[in-house]
Amino acid sequence: MTTTRVLTGITTSGTPHLGNYVGAIRPTVRASRLAGVESFYFLADYHALIKVGDPARVQRSTLEIAATWLACGLDPEHVTFYRQSDVPEIPELTWFLTCVTGKGVLNRAHAYKASVDKNTAAGEDPDAGVTAGLFMYPVLMGADILMFNAHQVPVGRDQIQHIEMARDMAASFNHLYGEHFTPPQAVIEEHVATLPGLDGRKMSKSYDNTIPLFTPPAQLRKLIMGIVTDSKAPGEPKSTEGSALFQLYQAFANAEETAEFAQAYAQGIAWGEAKQQVFERLDQEIAPMREVYEQLMTDPSAIEATLKRGADKARAIATPFMAQLRHAVGLRALDKTDKKQKSTVKSESATFKQYRADNGQFCFKLVDAKGGVLLQSTAFSDPKAAANAIALLREHGKSALKTLENQLEPIPNIEAVLTALSDLNKPSA
Repeated sequence: MTTTRVLTGITTSGTPHLGNYVGAIRPTVRASRLAGVESFYFLADYHALIKVGDPARVQRSTLEIAATWLACGLDPEHVTFYRQSDVPEIPELTWFLTCVTGKGVLNRAHAYKASVDKNTAAGEDPDAGVTAGLFMYPVLMGADILMFNAHQVPVGRDQIQHIEMARDMAASFNHLYGEHFTPPQAVIEEHVATLPGLDGRKMSKSYDNTIPLFTPPAQLRKLIMGIVTDSKAPGEPKSTEGSALFQLYQAFANAEETAEFAQAYAQGIAWGEAKQQVFERLDQEIAPMREVYEQLMTDPSAIEATLKRGADKARAIATPFMAQLRHAVGLRALDKTDKKQKSTVKSESATFKQYRADNGQFCFKLVDAKGGVLLQSTAFSDPKAAANAIALLREHGKSALKTLENQLEPIPNIEAVLTALSDLNKPSA
C-alpha cells in the first residue's frame, strides 16, 4: 500500500474553542487513524512569534493546544506530534529556501499585501509595522512542509497560496540542486463545518465571540444561554434557517437527533428549553474529553515528554535529510570531496513550473535553463488536473502533446519542447 504523508500545523497563539474542534480538530483526529496515512502534527510556535509578543501567552497556548489535541484522541504513538521549535533543521531549511525564493513572490503573499494595502489606505508608509517575520512567513511554512516531503497539506482556501509557494520553492531548489523535494498538494475541505459564535457571526477570536472548548460545564451553559435569538414566544414555530442554536446542535448531533430538534423548532419550542438541549448535547460529547484535558493540564511535564518524543521521531527524518541538503548546496567537509561525484546542478535541464494565475485558476509552463518559456498551458480550474497533465507530458512526451492540444497554448518551437521532454525522462548520470 502506498503511504501518503499528511502534515498539519497549529499556531500556538490562543485557546482552542468549539469552532476549532468542529472545523479542524475532530475531523483531523479521525483522518489520522486512516490506513495508508503517515501523519505529522506540529505546534507552530515559531509562527506564533510573528503575531504574539507575550512570551507567557505563547507558552500557555502551546500547553493548552497540545493538551487539547491529546484529549481529543490524537495518538502520539501512531502519528508524529512535535513542537516546531524542537526541530532546529526547520529554521536551517528556511534559510536554504529563502535563497531560492524570489522577493517578488513574497510581495504577492496575501498577509503582506493586506498589511501594505491597509497602511496605504491610511496614508502611512506601506511597510509601517510590517516585520520581516510577517514577510517571510510563507518561507517558514514552506520549510515546515518540505522538511518532511508532505504529499498533502489540509488547509482552508485562504492558505492555498502558501502551498503553491511551497511547490514553487521545491521546484526552484530541485532545478538548482537535483530532485530532493516532493511538491506538496493542498487538500481543501469543501464541507468543513463552521460554527456561529455567541453573536451569530462565525465563531472567531477576531470577533471575541468564541466558546472555549473545555470551559467548565456551568460556564458552558451560561454562554449557551446567552446566545442571541429572535423574540418569538414559546409555542410559536421557529425557523432553523440561520439559527445559531440549531447549527451548534447539528454540529454535535446525529441525523436522527437533528431531525427531532428541527421538529421541536417547528412545534414552537421555547428558546430556554432549546438552549438547555443544546448545552446537554454538547456537554455529552465534550465532558469525557474535558476530564482528560484537565488531567493533562495538571501535569505539564508529561506533555513536555510527549512532545520531546515526537521531536525525536521528527528529527530521525529531518537530521539525515538536512545533511543530504547541506551536501547538495555545497556545505561540505573540505577534506572529503568525492572526485567521482558529478555536480547535481541541473544547469542545462528544462523544468515544469505550476502556478496560480491572477484569475484564481491553475496553469503550468515548461521553461528552459535560462527561464525561457517552451510550453504554456491554458487554465485549469483544479490544481490536480494541471499536475496530472504535467505527469502525462513527462511520461508520454510527444503523444501527450497531441492528447493535451486543447489545453496548451500554440507551441512556437515543437522540436525544443520534444528535446526538453526527452531530457526530463533521461535517468540522472
